[in-house]
Amino acid sequence: MTLAKFTSSYLIFLGLLIGIIAGLPMLFPDTQLFVKNFWLLFGFLAGITFIAYLLVDIGIKKDPEVGIMAIMGSIALKMIFCMAFVLIYSIKEKGIGVVFLLNFFSLYLLFSVFEIYCLLRNLRHQNLK
Repeated sequence: MTLAKFTSSYLIFLGLLIGIIAGLPMLFPDTQLFVKNFWLLFGFLAGITFIAYLLVDIGIKKDPEVGIMAIMGSIALKMIFCMAFVLIYSIKEKGIGVVFLLNFFSLYLLFSVFEIYCLLRNLRHQNLK
């Protein structure tokens, strides 16, 4: 999968997520589904996922044998930055609660699943060569 194809797929994925997120408060009007700074959280995870995929793509194109190290490095880098984000957010916002945890981990899971799916498509095409 080329970087241009990933970017277009990623933008479609982001559009779908934004549509679903915009529609959820209409379905559950009396429930607090999102934290106050939800879009900051969304933008951070979207950006860090794109950067992680970009690093992996560069690593795989440079040397396919180094690609596995690039994948592991990008996953570790993403996890470290996400832990730092949670730490800073929890210091700034007192009593973050269950809503933040559900928002963060659901977005982290969705973005990670999409990233892994795209990486597996890259590796599948490499194995066919």
